[in-house]
Amino acid sequence: MSLLACGCAVVPFAVADGGCRGIGLRSCLMSARLSGEGQIGVHHDGRSVNLPAVLSPERAAEINDVIDRITRWARDREDVVGLLLVGSCARDAARPDSDIDIVLLTTDESRYLLENAWAMELGLGEPIRTRSWGPITERRCSTASGLEVELGIGSPSWAKTDPVDSGTHRVVTDGARVLHDPAGILVGLLASC
Repeated sequence: MSLLACGCAVVPFAVADGGCRGIGLRSCLMSARLSGEGQIGVHHDGRSVNLPAVLSPERAAEINDVIDRITRWARDREDVVGLLLVGSCARDAARPDSDIDIVLLTTDESRYLLENAWAMELGLGEPIRTRSWGPITERRCSTASGLEVELGIGSPSWAKTDPVDSGTHRVVTDGARVLHDPAGILVGLLASC
């Protein structure tokens, strides 16, 4: 059981016949409904409370499966010199509507920018958007379940540390976890940020 700042506990409630019935509620406890959209409840003084969304076990497993699949695939490719998980998944703060954000550093950017076979091979579906963000080009894919995967394709120079680019610094400090780094360039980047 978790506690809110006021000391009220977060406790699930059940809905039956259109109404809610508390499960072991005391006067100062808050009842909250866990759903894919988040926790919504009523505070002990009657105010509505919105709590962070809860990631379902199925969605968490799907996210982990996609990350593991991309990591295994990258380890077998000589041109992939770095794979960095960034954003909410790297911070272990993914929500039901979160996407997976991965920076893929390669010596052959055109392979991933001009071709789509790699996305299909990974089961990511066809890329649905391509957008340039300076030294990184986003290739966004949508899996059959609707989970979006954003791969930021760039050269190893994206990870340069003397000095670290301000955009790179912002991405890394918002949450980053190294998935594949055979030459240690990403470890060096994280240490510099």
